[in-house]
Amino acid sequence: MTADERLPQPAATEIDLVTVLHALGDPVRMRLLTSYADGAEHSCDPRHLGLDHLHKSTVSHHMRVLREAGVTTTRVAGRNRFVSLRRTDLDARFPGLLDALLAAAPGTAVTPSAPRTTTPTPIPAAD
Repeated sequence: MTADERLPQPAATEIDLVTVLHALGDPVRMRLLTSYADGAEHSCDPRHLGLDHLHKSTVSHHMRVLREAGVTTTRVAGRNRFVSLRRTDLDARFPGLLDALLAAAPGTAVTPSAPRTTTPTPIPAAD
């Protein structure tokens, strides 16, 4: 590897909706998605991601799945790796998808709807 390069990832036109949704079907990957939502580049160190309770190889697997699905991109600089969300590519390919996923992600603030009240329907008396 050179001093600074990107790991293999699909081109923007090759990103498949089913693959993206499958990759984001895991709660840990959704947590990664929400941490990358700010658009900044993040260290791949599990401690910086709040995933120090998981083994490093498990976190690496989740990151690889997201990268191969086209959700993230990983830049290698020497021995360090940095990951960021491919928001521009995903928004161009599937407009509104990321916003919908981030709004529905566990742990995000969702405004609860008003409690539903119903009046019991009277049961007619038997003749």
